[in-house]
Amino acid sequence: MQKYWGIILALTVVFSCKEDKEVKVDYEALKISPVEDPVITHFGFNLEDFTVQQDTIKYGDSFGELMLKNKVDYPKIVKITEEYRDTFDVRKIRVGKPYLILKSKDTVEKAQVFIYENDPINYTVVDLRDSVLAYRNKKKVKYVEREASGIIKTSLSEAILDQGIDYNVTNNLSEIYAWTIDFFRLQKGDKFKVIYKEKYINDSIYAGAEPIESAYFEHNGRPIYAFAYENDSLKSIVDYFDEEANNLRRTFLRAPVKFSRISSRYNLKRRIRYYGYKLRPHKGTDYAAPIGTPILATADGTVTESTRRGGNGKYVKIRHNGTYSTQYLHMKAQKVKKGEFVRQGDVIGWIGMTGNTGGPHVCYRFWKNGRQVDPLREKLPLAEPLAEPLRPDYFTYIAPIKDQLDCIVYPEPEPEEEDLLTLNEENVTK
Repeated sequence: MQKYWGIILALTVVFSCKEDKEVKVDYEALKISPVEDPVITHFGFNLEDFTVQQDTIKYGDSFGELMLKNKVDYPKIVKITEEYRDTFDVRKIRVGKPYLILKSKDTVEKAQVFIYENDPINYTVVDLRDSVLAYRNKKKVKYVEREASGIIKTSLSEAILDQGIDYNVTNNLSEIYAWTIDFFRLQKGDKFKVIYKEKYINDSIYAGAEPIESAYFEHNGRPIYAFAYENDSLKSIVDYFDEEANNLRRTFLRAPVKFSRISSRYNLKRRIRYYGYKLRPHKGTDYAAPIGTPILATADGTVTESTRRGGNGKYVKIRHNGTYSTQYLHMKAQKVKKGEFVRQGDVIGWIGMTGNTGGPHVCYRFWKNGRQVDPLREKLPLAEPLAEPLRPDYFTYIAPIKDQLDCIVYPEPEPEEEDLLTLNEENVTK
C-alpha cells in the first residue's frame, strides 16, 4: 500500500468555478496498475540475478580504481575511457553521486554492470558483460499537475514556502515577472497563482518541479497573467505572454542580482556627511548581497571592459546596442573578458567589495545614448512580440487555462493577533 501512497496524494480532483460545483473525476486515473518492486527490478535489470553493491562516489575515487577493485579487465576499462567518452566521461564523476555495481553471483563476484546516477532522473549504464557497452537512460517519470496560490506577507519566497511548494518555483516565478514587477517593492497583500507540474519517480519519489505553465500575479492591485507559449517553433523559444498576447519579457532585466535589496538609489542630488555634505551625485543603483552572489548581465551584448580601476574596483561594462550600455562595479571577480558576447541572465561576475565601498554590493550603471540614467525610471523596450499568425491559436489555447487560474482560491488568511484577542475575550464572556 505504501508504494501507491504517492499516487493517491498526487491525484487531482478538478472543481468547476460554476455555481453548481460539479465535480469531475478522472476514473481512469484511479485504476492503479501494479508497480514492479523497485528492490527487485531497477534500471532495467533484475537485481536478483546479481550481487549488488550500492554506494556513492567518495573523495579520491576514480572509475578505473573502482573497476579494478571489482576484477574488471584493464583493456575493458581503457575501452570505456577512450571509446565512450561522449556517453560516459569517466573524468567527470562527482563526489556524492550514487552508483550501483552489479556483480556475478559466484565466489569471484566480478563486476558485470556499473550504473552511475547523473541526477535523480538520468543515469548511465556501463555493461561490462561480453563486449563493452555504455548508454544513457532515464527513470520512468510521472508528471502531476499542481495548482498553488499565496498572499504576500513579507516576501515571495516565504509565501511560496508556506504552501509547501518547491523553492525553485520561487525562482521561476520571479524570472517570469522580472521585467514587469519590481520584486524589491512587493506590497503586503500582493497575490499569486501558479500552475505547474511536479515530477515523481516510481510514482512516489519527488524529483523536482517543471517550469511554470501559467501564472497570475496581482501587484499593487494590478493583475498580470502569464502563459507559456512557443513564440518561435524553429528555435524552440518559449516566452510568457499576458491575456492580450503581450510579451512579458523586456530587453533588459530590472536588476542584475536575484533576491537582493536596493541599498542606494540613483540620486543626482546626493550629499554625504563624510565629504562635508558636498554634492556627490550617485549615478548608479546599488544592490546589496553577500560576497560571492552571482551578478547577471541584464541584456544581450558585447563586453567592452573587464578590468579594475580606482574606486570602481573590479568591473564589467557591456555594450548592448547603439543606444544602451550597462556597467557592474565592485566585483569580487569577473567571469567574462573583453570582446565576449553574453546573453541576458549570464553570470558575468560575483558580488565583492573592491574599490570604494562600505559593504558588499554591485553598483549597476545604465547608459542611454551615452548618458547615465536611472534604469528603474526608464521605460524599457519590449522583447519580440507574439507573431501575428500565432495569435488566434494562442487565444484559443489560453482560454481554458485562464479559467482554471481564475478558479484557484487563495489560502485562508491567518487571524491577526488583535482578532485572536477579541475571540478569546468573547469566549471568556460566554
